[in-house]
Amino acid sequence: MEIVQIAVVVVILIALVKPLGTYVYHVFSNEANWTDKLFGPFERLLYKLIGLKNRDGMSWKKYAFSFIVTNAALTAAGYLLLRLQRLLPFNPNGMDGMEPTLTFNTVISFITNTNLQHYSGESALSYFSQMAVIMMMMFTSAATGFSVAIAFIRGLTSRGRTIGHFFEDFVKAHTRILLPASFVITLVLVALQVPQTLEPTLTVKTLEGASQQIAIGPVASLESIKHLGTNGGGFFGVNSAHPFENPNPLTNVIEILSMWALPAALPYTFGRFARSKKQGWVIFSAMMVLFLICLTTVYTAEKAGNPIFNSLGIDASQGSMEGKEVRFGIAGSALFTAVTTAATTGSVNNMHDTLTPIGGLVPMAEMMLNVIFGGKGVGLINMLMYAILAVFLCGLMVGRTPEFLGRKIEPREVKLIAVAILAHPFVILAPTALALMTGAGQAGITNPGFHGISQVLYEYASSAANNGSGFEGLSDNTTFWNISTGLVMLLGRYISIIAMLAVAGSLLRKKPVPDTLGTFRTDNALFTGLLVGTVLLIGALTFMPAVALGPIAEYLTIR
Repeated sequence: MEIVQIAVVVVILIALVKPLGTYVYHVFSNEANWTDKLFGPFERLLYKLIGLKNRDGMSWKKYAFSFIVTNAALTAAGYLLLRLQRLLPFNPNGMDGMEPTLTFNTVISFITNTNLQHYSGESALSYFSQMAVIMMMMFTSAATGFSVAIAFIRGLTSRGRTIGHFFEDFVKAHTRILLPASFVITLVLVALQVPQTLEPTLTVKTLEGASQQIAIGPVASLESIKHLGTNGGGFFGVNSAHPFENPNPLTNVIEILSMWALPAALPYTFGRFARSKKQGWVIFSAMMVLFLICLTTVYTAEKAGNPIFNSLGIDASQGSMEGKEVRFGIAGSALFTAVTTAATTGSVNNMHDTLTPIGGLVPMAEMMLNVIFGGKGVGLINMLMYAILAVFLCGLMVGRTPEFLGRKIEPREVKLIAVAILAHPFVILAPTALALMTGAGQAGITNPGFHGISQVLYEYASSAANNGSGFEGLSDNTTFWNISTGLVMLLGRYISIIAMLAVAGSLLRKKPVPDTLGTFRTDNALFTGLLVGTVLLIGALTFMPAVALGPIAEYLTIR
């Protein structure tokens, strides 16, 4: 029955890909369509307010500059608001300003769409901070990721001379996708008993007559954009395991589909831009194959239970339920775990630190690969990067200049892709080694064994992949961890994005090459297999030594 439940959610997701992908294409195609009539008047007002008169398009350098400057301005504003939250309104519980290094970590975390939290929201943030900083950045970071993904798609597929206009894409991502969808999901969650209020923390008497504090607040509105924007930062410290964030199996499915649907639809959008729907389905199929491998692994591992408990004769028929909510069970927890790290959301409905070693390896591997659906556009960009690389490798083997979507892949593009591919493991493995070597890093590790290595490796993988989930046994709210993960989040977000925008700009300038009998096809099952193989080969060569010291070694010690 559990497998049927998982299968139903996967089938619903697949059914949503085409309509959502088509809608996103209409939003960003810059061709007249029905969405203009609905949202055009409001957008024109916004363009007038921000002084945007010329929307003819930008070069990749100007697009990247606009993206970075916008993020920098929002980061500065967020930092000031968190430091001054004691003086600001909607603070009924009297929250003080955040400590400087934690503020640095938090604003970097949310502007990069990572949402790594070294604090518990209900005890560290005022309602104003939750709405004006956290939710604001959840919208804007998702919108910037969406915009960059669309710009990259245009660079690969456009016959024009521009990858688009950043501020037009940025506005459309808000007005036509994130705001309407968040409004609807918020109403659904409120109807399903998720709180949405500005009342202060409740003081109630328990059955034993003791006094208890129960935190509430504008939870439903944060939950909607948290998942739709693949953000992941929770209103409460335990995130979507909290009954106010995720009260029942139905809300669990809604949250899974909310964070999964748009990233899964983007490959179809890519196919529409490329004027080849097969091209989009090939990318989607590669992502889904990798996802199903990961989902099967984590479900099987958690369902099998803890090997130590099994050896003691303890009944493990329910599987390994440590750190999981009974209302979700193994199936709901395993599916949420696989989706949240595949979609680089970081929201959790169970504690990943308590997963079995092989179960914990799955979310770690998904973040290391960083191509399985991904967040708002990042996963698609990375998978297309691997697609270009796969074409290049195949071209070398047959002795001809590789082509992708009618454009030649030459040394400039390959060098930029190499920068993006090598940067990701570097910003994970180098800080991991530093943390394990230094006293400041070791001070946060609560487990001295192989699991301690896994905790550190997971923390930096989550930071680099803009995910935000964690093995929460790590004591990470220290100066060392706040600064180091903050820097990793910055590098992990912007190096690859800038490199891939440069690739898009380079390909855009090239004249399309007509197909010939010798052209290597990239819209069939063979290329799907080559793409999956390329991702797994590079991922294994890069990360296997580190993984062997963490979850694999831990698994072998408890067998």
